[in-house]
Amino acid sequence: MTAVPGTARAVAASVRDPEMPMLTLEDLGVLRRVEEHGSAVTVAITPTYSGCPALATMRDDLVHRLTDAGYADVRVEIELSPPWSSDWISERGRAALAAAGISPPGPAPAPSGPVALTLAPTRRRLRCPRCGSASVELTSEFGSTSCKALYRCTGCLEPFEHVKEI
Repeated sequence: MTAVPGTARAVAASVRDPEMPMLTLEDLGVLRRVEEHGSAVTVAITPTYSGCPALATMRDDLVHRLTDAGYADVRVEIELSPPWSSDWISERGRAALAAAGISPPGPAPAPSGPVALTLAPTRRRLRCPRCGSASVELTSEFGSTSCKALYRCTGCLEPFEHVKEI
């Protein structure tokens, strides 16, 4: 198969996040740059966390999908600066999270000096993705992935995950 010029961005943008498959890498905001050079393509991604365990799978999925689209030479670069922010999640991505029963992040907190290393709960403004109630309680800062926390709605009593603000 021969690559069709100008399609690399669309192909890369359609790759799904391995941990939250309701999101594409573009919707998650980790897809930073796609450059085509004939049958070669370079893609830059920024991980949500520096130790993100899904990073290798994202890279492999990008390589496979772009190779299948006809690109003979696919390179994936990791860009750590600027660091990823939950503000980069698209509106479409936020809607997809809510539709999947995962509370989307609000605005990331503004930096106010050094980050304190504490296990004290972070105060977030969020609503239950099922009933919309703001009466929620933190169950655990540690969800199924490192970028999610567990909450329980005190209105409908349903547990739900919340994507942490970064």
